[in-house]
Amino acid sequence: MNGFIETALIDEEPHVVIRPTLEAMGLDADSQLKKLKRKSWATTAMTTVVAEDGKARDMTTVNLDTWSMLLANIDEHRVSESARPLVIGYQQKSARALREFWTEGGAINPAASDDQLDTLQQQIEERRMRRALGLIQIVAAMDDTVDPRWKRTRQLHHYAEAAGEVAEIAPEDRALLVETYLNDQGLSKAERKSVRSSFGRRVSLAFQMTHDGQKPKDSFGLVDGRERAVKSYTEADRPLFDKVWAEFYADRYPAQRRLDGGAA
Repeated sequence: MNGFIETALIDEEPHVVIRPTLEAMGLDADSQLKKLKRKSWATTAMTTVVAEDGKARDMTTVNLDTWSMLLANIDEHRVSESARPLVIGYQQKSARALREFWTEGGAINPAASDDQLDTLQQQIEERRMRRALGLIQIVAAMDDTVDPRWKRTRQLHHYAEAAGEVAEIAPEDRALLVETYLNDQGLSKAERKSVRSSFGRRVSLAFQMTHDGQKPKDSFGLVDGRERAVKSYTEADRPLFDKVWAEFYADRYPAQRRLDGGAA
């Protein structure tokens, strides 16, 4: 496409000089400019450009965002034969990049230079840090109904994430969810759904009996793939889980069934 594009620097940013570029591709520049004026995403400007004859003329330019959108929407059958393969290739790659942007979080040009890849890597690391620091602030702002142990471990996790490290959390402080425990027992998704409410209530009651009537505080965890409010426990509470399981559920879901996740 470079053989067709005429550009000018405006505030140190490249802009496409639209008329000669479109005409070199075999397109009607006036028609395309009228279409651009009707597009909300289009930004055009009149810029003084030195033409090939050495004279300065005011010509319409567009920024690269506008040019990219224009090129992606051009009818391939209206451009010159020499420009057609380039337009088709651009549109195919743009469609793939757009899909990857929305479905995978981003797209990387296979022809990207080392400098471009380094810049992308830096942007990814900065974005990850901003996200982690934002999550730390969200956790810190949670009220007193949320378990302070859970808040501390989540903050440690996000601090480590921002630094590109693994959080050092004592085993007894690691979160233990009812959902995780039931999954560890080999229960299927349907079995976990049927058991989790009664099992959770019994674990909560056992916790209160062990802690002089104090109820477990709240936290958040993944249940069926969604983050939900749950009761807060840690690995230090696993003996309570084991006791409830052994007393009320072990006979219904014997260990033999769980050796390979299927029926014995």
